[in-house]
Amino acid sequence: MASNSYFTVGVIGFWIVILNFRLGRLSKEEKGKNQKNMLASALKILLIEDSLAEARLLEEFLQQAKSKEFSLVHVKRLREAIEQLNQDSFDAILLDLTLPDSQGLASLPPLISLAPSIPIVVLTNTNDDELAIEAVRQGAQDYLVKRQVNSQLLVRSLYYAIERKQMSESLRELNRTLETRVEERTAELMKAKEINQLKSEFVSMLSHDFRNPLNAILLSAGFLQHHEKKLTQEKKHAHYQLIRSAIKNMAQLLDEALVLGKADAGKFEFRPAPLALKLFCHDLIEELELSIGEKHQLVFSTGGGFAEALWDENLLRHILTNLLANSIKYSPEGGIIRFELIGQEKIVIFRIQDQGIGIPEEDKERLFQPFHRASNVDTIPGTGLGLAIVKRCVEAHGGEISVQSEVGVGTTFIVTLPVMVQAYCG
Repeated sequence: MASNSYFTVGVIGFWIVILNFRLGRLSKEEKGKNQKNMLASALKILLIEDSLAEARLLEEFLQQAKSKEFSLVHVKRLREAIEQLNQDSFDAILLDLTLPDSQGLASLPPLISLAPSIPIVVLTNTNDDELAIEAVRQGAQDYLVKRQVNSQLLVRSLYYAIERKQMSESLRELNRTLETRVEERTAELMKAKEINQLKSEFVSMLSHDFRNPLNAILLSAGFLQHHEKKLTQEKKHAHYQLIRSAIKNMAQLLDEALVLGKADAGKFEFRPAPLALKLFCHDLIEELELSIGEKHQLVFSTGGGFAEALWDENLLRHILTNLLANSIKYSPEGGIIRFELIGQEKIVIFRIQDQGIGIPEEDKERLFQPFHRASNVDTIPGTGLGLAIVKRCVEAHGGEISVQSEVGVGTTFIVTLPVMVQAYCG
């Protein structure tokens, strides 16, 4: 954790150095370029001043400027200024703080909100340092006392206000870039931490879940080796069956890990092909009934129409097998598992309902995360990979999955997949 913090601080420090370097270049190179751009065309100034005499005097000062041509638009009220800003663009604003419809610094916020990139030079009749500081603090670039204004001072103030605003905007943009880069790097670090955590959980899960079937294989193999002559054919068959079951469990675990790894690496292959959906589901139910015997009752029903469509049979098998297997695993013996297939015009709905142990509310948020298992599973075996695989397979089809569950009552998973017709691949 500490090393990550030091690294993040280092990244921030690096970008601050780059920021200072770029600002240094801006102060030397961009300053000259901005001045050339300003001299190339007239500067358009919005003057907000209720006194016609003051406005004419300021216009005369600007006309006296030898180094620059100014275009002045004069309004008497803040409301009129806002209308002008909505209709046109300006290089700077000259703002009198005593207006018929706004007094003091109250005029600044609406102007800054409407035109945050336009520099504002405040005009007032009083030489009040505190007011000047507050005006700059609230967003103005400069502050002029009317009786002290002359042509040179006014032009210089406008030049400086425009340059400072441009520098401020450049700094703000660089800060935004810096913040974005820091956020991106922080997200990368968090993702790396999450991946490391998943790797740790995966290794822990493998070591635990492989140990049990391996021990079963070793014990049965050893027993057969040392006591083969003493064992009846029935006992031998039982041990061979135990070995086969352990190997099957290990193969399933490896298969699940491989599927999830491909999905997370972006190598998940989605291969839709024509498939008789009702027949596929019916065959799947028959396979499961052979494996569970009479311990549970599977009830399969269909509704709606099923036109010819394209499905990825392998992914569908992962989805339905995992959901049905979970319903069987977490239901008491004799429990009923209902599997409903509903065909609609543009979607197909798979609804799998059990009367099992249910899922606690606090576990639902992380239900589809790899290696997460509900807190009430007790000693029921599982890897925590099944539902993570289901979600990725559903997403590969462009579908959605939801769950409704109550502890001690049961769980219902609802998978909704879009119907893809032959033209989809054409």
